[in-house]
Amino acid sequence: MKIFKQILLLFSVALIFWSCSSSKIKNNTNIKEQPVVIANDSLEYQIIIFDIGFNQFLNSVAQPKGFYSQNYLEARNNAWVISWNIRANSPNQFNTNIYENIIDYQPNIDYGYEVNYKLFNYFLFAQKKYKMSLGGGFRTNRTN
Repeated sequence: MKIFKQILLLFSVALIFWSCSSSKIKNNTNIKEQPVVIANDSLEYQIIIFDIGFNQFLNSVAQPKGFYSQNYLEARNNAWVISWNIRANSPNQFNTNIYENIIDYQPNIDYGYEVNYKLFNYFLFAQKKYKMSLGGGFRTNRTN
């Protein structure tokens, strides 16, 4: 009976070590981030953002929809679009990989909350990712 207890004890210890071992992690690196489309169908206005990490920023860091008023978003976007377009039109001074296109944002057009919300958050994301400040009288290093 003593041998049976020793075998049972040895088997139990081996089972505990086996159950505590780590399992293989499946790392699916084939998943590609989808572009974010900012659109207002009634105005036929569309921006497509291919910047890697923006989806994650929008889903985890950005304040939820409704946190800011549309007027607030429009004021920020107007100031930041002006700075963005100046940089996009100055390829000798600024990185053309960041400022590839100008943004046709006109303050007298109501683009709706959704467009303003996503554009505002893209500007926050870009300022953080590229360590830049678009100014406009707003504090730098904003995260929200």
